[in-house]
Amino acid sequence: MHDTTALLVELGSVILGLGIIGRFAGRIGLSPIPLYLLAGLAFGVGGLLPLGASEEFTAIGAEIGVILLLLLLGLEYSASELVTSLKTQYPSGVVDFVLNATPGAIAGLILGWGPVGAVALAGVTWISSSGVIAKVMTDMGRLGNRETPVILGVLVIEDLAMAVYLPLLTAMLAGVGLAGGSIALLIALGTVGFVLYLALRHGRLISRAVSSDNPEMLLLVVLGLTVLVAGMAQQLQVSAAVGAFLVGIALSGEVAEGARKLLTPLRDLFAAVFFVFFGLSTDPAEIPPVLLPAALLAIVTVFTKIGTGWYASRRAGIGPRGRWRAGGTLVARGEFSIVIAGLAVATEPRIGPIATAYVLILVIAGPLTARWTEPVATKLQAALAGKRKKPAPAGDQPMPSHDDLTPEHAGRDSD
Repeated sequence: MHDTTALLVELGSVILGLGIIGRFAGRIGLSPIPLYLLAGLAFGVGGLLPLGASEEFTAIGAEIGVILLLLLLGLEYSASELVTSLKTQYPSGVVDFVLNATPGAIAGLILGWGPVGAVALAGVTWISSSGVIAKVMTDMGRLGNRETPVILGVLVIEDLAMAVYLPLLTAMLAGVGLAGGSIALLIALGTVGFVLYLALRHGRLISRAVSSDNPEMLLLVVLGLTVLVAGMAQQLQVSAAVGAFLVGIALSGEVAEGARKLLTPLRDLFAAVFFVFFGLSTDPAEIPPVLLPAALLAIVTVFTKIGTGWYASRRAGIGPRGRWRAGGTLVARGEFSIVIAGLAVATEPRIGPIATAYVLILVIAGPLTARWTEPVATKLQAALAGKRKKPAPAGDQPMPSHDDLTPEHAGRDSD
């Protein structure tokens, strides 16, 4: 078969298959990410039907998918929202980093991957999936809950931290050494600070320069600007994904809203291609040997994420039930864990299988913990409280004090 014909047949089959998979995932109320990864495993090296002709095109599409993922994420936030989140949520961000990056770093060192592999796996276990979490909260009708701003605040801190973490990881993967890594980190910090300054002070001018009443022109300008800045960021070893994220932050108002509507279908298409490509680059035979460490890592980081949500919600004055809901909602990992693993897999190939297994476990467990953490924790607390209270002998019952009044009389803790 001619190369072009084979490319079109394979590419058409992949896109059609992704559409069918996405519809099936929507029917059963599941994120399509694990199904995309499984599809990639099925058609990659060592899979059921390896793809050959469309591999190069799929790799380019995967790069575009990462860029669009981060661009749309940046469009969700204004510079002022990011600055406000930094001021109010940074303690929660620090706790989130310590609790969730540490298990990955320790696991990387135990597995013998060295400092670079440990830093990469720390990122995989640290960052929650904004896309999966947003969908779960929408599906469960929790967008109006008191804990929702806390959850979003933690996600914003994580997303902004990516702008520093990714350049540092890229420099380490390139083996540029301490001096080169320090320079890359300074460039990243300077770039983020400069973009935030421009967005805060001159965001309207930037948006006005990009704005257009013609949807076609707006799409071309925003997409072209994003790819250009991503390429320049990659050249500076700041990471193309971070460049795209910063472009999204710089745009605001009607321009951001219009670009979001135009680019969302493209984002969904190329993001699906990205997940499939990651699966294509992973040999399915390498996953069974790492299932046990991936499962252990998943179990540990389920509890550490729940702890993060509990702490962040407690700081915000939210009651126990809301704290458990926040913790359970933050469990899901997804796109960013795969992005980080995708960057590291060329230097440390062993991270691919364990990251795939880890994400598959938690992207499925995430919606379940979001739904069941609070009721299970509430029942356990009630059961423990019942065991601690022993009934007093008849006739010796003391008069109830103010502390013994029922919630109906004493007032409930705010959820």
